[in-house]
Amino acid sequence: MGELRRYFDDIELGEEYESPGRTVTEADIVIFAGLSGDYNVLHTDAEIMKQSIFGERIAHGLLGLAIQAGLFTRATQAYATLAFVGLRWKFKGPIKIGDTIRLRAKVIGKKETPKPDRGLVTVQRSVLNQRGEVVQEGETDLMIERRPRP
Repeated sequence: MGELRRYFDDIELGEEYESPGRTVTEADIVIFAGLSGDYNVLHTDAEIMKQSIFGERIAHGLLGLAIQAGLFTRATQAYATLAFVGLRWKFKGPIKIGDTIRLRAKVIGKKETPKPDRGLVTVQRSVLNQRGEVVQEGETDLMIERRPRP
């Protein structure tokens, strides 16, 4: 009938997920610069960046954060998410053009809310590049629908 939705009641503490890889392209960075309006030379000037500590252009940190959100949906069965309500995040290393990133995630918290139709799930997330280096990590809080009561 449709995709399987995972409700708050179905999600277990300690569940772990790993996404497939996603290669970050020059086009991703150019499109994100246009979308966000962030044309910082870190992302847009190949010549200046040749002389930088990175040696080349790097992806926007927020682009990596956005890509991991999509990777999370690919790594899990569809959560019955009502809202993304919290974020604690660290940008630990650069994501370069041609890097293939993947997400590792683990459910580290589940909390009832005053409203009986939803609960809060906290997920620890790590974004790794093709060398297994953690380039971003943090925790997200998701408001998840509870299974409808008959």
